[in-house]
Amino acid sequence: MGQHESFYRNNEAYAEFLAGWDPAFYGKYTDALRPERAGGRALDVGCGVGQVVAALTRDAVEAHGVDVSEPNVARAREFSERCQLYDGRRLPFPDRHFTRVGALNVLEHVDEPEAFLAELVRVTEPGGKVIVSSPNFLRVVGFRDYHHRMRGLGNKWRNLQRLLEKRRQMSSAPEQVRFERVAPVVKTPFEPDDDAIIMTNALEMAFQLERLGCVVERTLCTDRHVFPPLDWLLNLTPLRHGMLCAFVVARRKD
Repeated sequence: MGQHESFYRNNEAYAEFLAGWDPAFYGKYTDALRPERAGGRALDVGCGVGQVVAALTRDAVEAHGVDVSEPNVARAREFSERCQLYDGRRLPFPDRHFTRVGALNVLEHVDEPEAFLAELVRVTEPGGKVIVSSPNFLRVVGFRDYHHRMRGLGNKWRNLQRLLEKRRQMSSAPEQVRFERVAPVVKTPFEPDDDAIIMTNALEMAFQLERLGCVVERTLCTDRHVFPPLDWLLNLTPLRHGMLCAFVVARRKD
């Protein structure tokens, strides 16, 4: 377990916050994680207190969850015995074991994001889906900018420059592309997302999944169910990489 991830190991405040989630917050992610075929297995990495696993289990899906937090897992096991503690590094499952694997608002908190994505792909079967949803810390346009690296015209201009530079680097030196880090801001009482250490964004999330042998099927700036015409409009152009959130669905090729 990395140094930052150990912050969550016995964090009761984080578990208390997650227990109050509005189901609409994770509804789109849950639907994406649900296998299309009968008998498919799903894995929620960073399952929190188990709401997604519980929702899938109610739909007769063999849903599993892992988390680095002992208080989270204790609550999650009230919903399902298939939720377990793990070390934040290697997932405790064999290769190609799940039909769908996902992580909701986890990538921004891990010490080694590239290795984390590789683990998600490792336990996904060929043809299976990987779903990753995180904040877009490289916002160029938007509102309700809850993180200090999103706020203000200065930050938005710098974010635009970083996104353009990353696109150039993806073409000229793809092996050098890495997620940027940010110093966490840990407050009392606890507030989410200020404690993030990785500048997650859809552009890099999709790029890294492609490098790991996936075909990206959707890259969206909307992480919740919204009015379909509005959803289509928001995600119509490459501007989606600079707005709102980062929701990526990819299929493992082999």
